[in-house]
Amino acid sequence: MMSKGHEHGHGHGHAVNAEADRRLLTGALVLILAFMAVEVVIGVIAHSLALVSDAGHMLTDAIAIALAIVAMRIAARPPQGGFTYGLKRAEIISAQFNGITLLLLSVYFVSEGVRRLIAPPEVDGVYVVATGIAGIAVNLAATWLLSRANRASLNVEGAFQHILNDLFAFITTTAAGAVVWLTGWARADALAALVVAALMLRAGWGLVRESGRIFMEAAPAGMNPAEIGRKTAALEHVVEVHDLHIWEVTSGYPAMSAHILVIPGADCHAVRQAAQRMVHDEYGIAHTTLQVDHAPPKLLTIGEPAPEAAEPNSVIEPHSVIEPHCADAHGPAHAGSAAPDPTTGGDSTAPRPL
Repeated sequence: MMSKGHEHGHGHGHAVNAEADRRLLTGALVLILAFMAVEVVIGVIAHSLALVSDAGHMLTDAIAIALAIVAMRIAARPPQGGFTYGLKRAEIISAQFNGITLLLLSVYFVSEGVRRLIAPPEVDGVYVVATGIAGIAVNLAATWLLSRANRASLNVEGAFQHILNDLFAFITTTAAGAVVWLTGWARADALAALVVAALMLRAGWGLVRESGRIFMEAAPAGMNPAEIGRKTAALEHVVEVHDLHIWEVTSGYPAMSAHILVIPGADCHAVRQAAQRMVHDEYGIAHTTLQVDHAPPKLLTIGEPAPEAAEPNSVIEPHSVIEPHCADAHGPAHAGSAAPDPTTGGDSTAPRPL
């Protein structure tokens, strides 16, 4: 008997109020673009690399927000044709592109910052301080807007982290401008640019790493598939769990599939429901596809002589399977609480020796 369970949950909370999220992101985008244009002009006039690097960081922020808005629209399209999950990973492509852009810009600003440490140009500290204070105000407003959006999405969270990092960068730039203004030490501007580059590197690597995990269909960070396999196998009547896969369709949307074998006569539907309930309540996995079958008799046999053994006296080792239930099983198998025990002659209910 075979029982397949499908429970299509909606753990991807970023779709709960996508229209409100888009409005908030659009407001932040307008603020960022307007101030970025002003900052580039003032940075060139003041010969401040810190201001220009901040503008470069804000450009990546604007790209992140714009791609997030586009990706949210694309991801909202219903599944069709060969795209059975729809286009939900569009936001992950956006996040990875944004992360790579941050990494490339950080490399440029590190090299330029080092060059200016060696040969610092004249920097007008007054312009830097005035622009930095204005930048702090703009980034505070943009951060507030994005903090109200649903940050379960890697896109929204990535954009939020970018704006937050930019806020820290403006604080650093303003301090550097004050040093240049009061002391005339122009190298402070280059040092501030290196701090901004470090922030970009950190944010970019985080986005590339997290989006890469989703592309490689790894389990969500902090979720242990082996632990989930053991807990599923520990459910009543379960003999074995194999072909267990846990992945993220997109950020905040974990999914799981597995093949569960139960003892003959057990209620496959009840076991499936118990497994779905366990992974949902303990791990937040709402989208599960579970195939539940009765274990074949040979899986339950301990020490049965091999039908075609090479040696007359050879036997199958305990817990071995003569004919695997799955011809191409994937990953480790987890023996269940109802699996036979070699110390009791195959009777899992018999008392075990002390």
